[in-house]
Amino acid sequence: MLAAALAFSSGALFATYTWRPPLWWLTATVVLLASAAWCARSRPRAARALALTALAALGALRLEGKNPRPDRARLEGWTDGRESLVTARVTRSFAPRESAWGGARQRLEVETERIESEGAAEEVRLGVRLTLYEPRRRGDDEDGEEDSAALPSLEYGERIRFPARLRLPRNFGNPGNFDYRGYLAREGIVLLGSVRADRIELLPGFAGSRWEAWRSRARRSLNQRMHALWPEREASLMAAMLVGERTELGRDLRLDFQRTGTYHILVVSGLNLGILAWLVFWTMRRLRASELATSVITLLVVSAYAYLTDAGPPVLRATLMLAVYLGARWLYRERAPLNAVGAAALVLLVADPQSLFDPSFQLTFLAVLAIAGIALPVVERTSLPYRRALAQLDSTEYDARLAPRLAQFRLDLRLLASRLARFAGERLARWTLVLGGRMALGLFDVLLLAAVMQVALALPMAIYFHRAVLVALPANAVIVPLTGVLMPAAIAAMALSYVWLPLARLPAMTADWALKGITGVVAWMGAARGTEVRLPTPEPEMMLLAAASFALAMLAVRRRAVVAAAGLTALAASALALVVVPPEPQIRHGALEVTLLDVGQGDAILVVTPEGRTLLVDAGGSLGGENSDFDFGEDVVSPYLWRRGLARLDAVALTHAHADHIGGLASVLANFRPRELWLGPNPPIAALERLQARARSLGVRMVERREGERFTFGGTEIEVMAPPFGWKAGERPRNNDSLALYLRFGETAVLLPGDAERRIERHLVEHLPRADLLKVAHHGSATSTTPELLAAVQPHYAAISVGFRSPFGHPKPEVLERLASRGVRTYRTDMHGAVTFYLDGRMVTPEGDRR
Repeated sequence: MLAAALAFSSGALFATYTWRPPLWWLTATVVLLASAAWCARSRPRAARALALTALAALGALRLEGKNPRPDRARLEGWTDGRESLVTARVTRSFAPRESAWGGARQRLEVETERIESEGAAEEVRLGVRLTLYEPRRRGDDEDGEEDSAALPSLEYGERIRFPARLRLPRNFGNPGNFDYRGYLAREGIVLLGSVRADRIELLPGFAGSRWEAWRSRARRSLNQRMHALWPEREASLMAAMLVGERTELGRDLRLDFQRTGTYHILVVSGLNLGILAWLVFWTMRRLRASELATSVITLLVVSAYAYLTDAGPPVLRATLMLAVYLGARWLYRERAPLNAVGAAALVLLVADPQSLFDPSFQLTFLAVLAIAGIALPVVERTSLPYRRALAQLDSTEYDARLAPRLAQFRLDLRLLASRLARFAGERLARWTLVLGGRMALGLFDVLLLAAVMQVALALPMAIYFHRAVLVALPANAVIVPLTGVLMPAAIAAMALSYVWLPLARLPAMTADWALKGITGVVAWMGAARGTEVRLPTPEPEMMLLAAASFALAMLAVRRRAVVAAAGLTALAASALALVVVPPEPQIRHGALEVTLLDVGQGDAILVVTPEGRTLLVDAGGSLGGENSDFDFGEDVVSPYLWRRGLARLDAVALTHAHADHIGGLASVLANFRPRELWLGPNPPIAALERLQARARSLGVRMVERREGERFTFGGTEIEVMAPPFGWKAGERPRNNDSLALYLRFGETAVLLPGDAERRIERHLVEHLPRADLLKVAHHGSATSTTPELLAAVQPHYAAISVGFRSPFGHPKPEVLERLASRGVRTYRTDMHGAVTFYLDGRMVTPEGDRR
């Protein structure tokens, strides 16, 4: 089954990069299956190879046969900025949250029934993710305090009508950034929109599945019970761990779980289903139920829980594997873990071959494959024989059936028991030794599983999360047993709360104690320095080496002890190499590189000098400032730098302290540990003070830059052009606080003026030399890029860092006209994504021709 799943996956992967008509793949599948049937008796090996090849063709056919996405031209007709009237049904609603701009906001997912735009209407079914907002307004109370009307309580299946400006999901245009559009497409979402809550009209009728409606009501009821049993913070964590509701969790808490390698505890995963299945199975056996009844009831309870959580591949995989295991057990067949993994993977891939490219799918199956293919064979050779040797310790006849070392182990335990019996009695002494032995072996198994998963997942963790977690082993050794306590106690508390709430207090206290232990360990280890290493994207050769080591370990682990040890050593060595052997940075030596990253409405500029030294100027930031839950430094800038193979930066510069420039810098400092942080005159606002505190804690030297300062940086001459000498910062950040840098290499130069406006530009014109490349100030605002500045700089190229469909109307048409009238070739991050220029000392070369 594992070979079948791999064959199906290879076909889907091949079809992704090599298109063929579906009829071509169908014909290939039929011919290959017929050939396999013909060879089945005479040539079984050839028949097996042909059958696997047929499965590969079937995988390609299944991928090509997926329903095509909606026509992009039609979608663009509804997303041109005009308001559309949408009739839809609610498919999912999330808990409201406080907005960064004030007032409450709520995420809502709907399926459209009808879209009307400019008098034209079309019946269409599309998934839309909405943001409901209620702008804060003056209340009618006497003190004039601001308040906001409550958001509407919308449930699954309700029909609504609302006006909204729809838009297509957009990825940041930087290599290495998260495929947000693809993620939403896998969730069935093709459009985004926002609407004021008071403009939603509730329509009569119900539209949807009654089963889905039951699930929605059940989740809402469970969420209410959790908030009745536990305080707000603990209830939010319970909701995440038990039913997969993570919208109420803060970013810092999620990051702590990621830093400690315990994020699987925070989400509904196979661990949850395993604990629940064990609990039901154990209960049914205590009730002396038959094998068939035990298996059926366990599977029904687990399947209902999986449906309730709607948690995706990890839970579906675990449910399918449990079904395979229970079915094999009932039929008295050998339970082969790799077959169960392969069967579960094949079922999910046939249902949706696109899931092959989902990181969640890849991670969950690689983790289970590591457990089934590597960890369990090691357990069978190490702790499992001793666990069996603990059974029937009184029976000397059982000794004769065991290997000599195990018989000696039992004899030693009896001798220890005889000594302890003098103080505690013979029965208690033996029970204590057996229980202690089982607990020690259980701890060994947990540590072994955590270690195997740590090294096996090193490659995908480096690719997708750029992390190597160093404390996952001890953290999981403590947290996994606590989760084993939390799950049964929380389930019991939830069940009893429906009978009589006071009766549920005792198990709720037990669950709360376990939860406090989990969060305490996570907070302590997550806050400690050195708990993780941030990694650049590995080179292809390193990826192949890690994948080959994983396959070698799986093949070797069931061989002789020496061969198995060699395979495990190779796997551990490949994981270590990912951490200690950095990839070669993707830089062009002998040229000055200037790259404007796409960070939306903000600035982030990477400068690489001819000698390979790196400088990052600003790091973007949310317009919502410090209240935003999206970190541009961690989520946008850092992935691009890691994709370039950069593990460290030489310097970071902050032009000025507006949120769209300073917002991502704290994460960049933590991830890349630059040697210096360059600052100009800025007001002492909270964001700047936090940035400086972060720099001090990381040992980053802060350097004050002033006008007239000239220095050499990696073969590049840098001059600070603004703010003017003696410039005083105000109480709040201003655009004219911007640190303007002039960089020269050979006969070529670039001007980076930040967000400087007319006043500073007039100052620059007085003593500014010409520059081949101009970073257009303030995102193309009409307050900057004056004709006088252009006349002084005489740029050949200009680059504008601006958000897609900027809410401020940037870049302004008059600025674009000024640039065009002077023949300046202009590039924009909202249209071209990250734009790169190379200054070789004689001329400027844009990367590609994306004018």
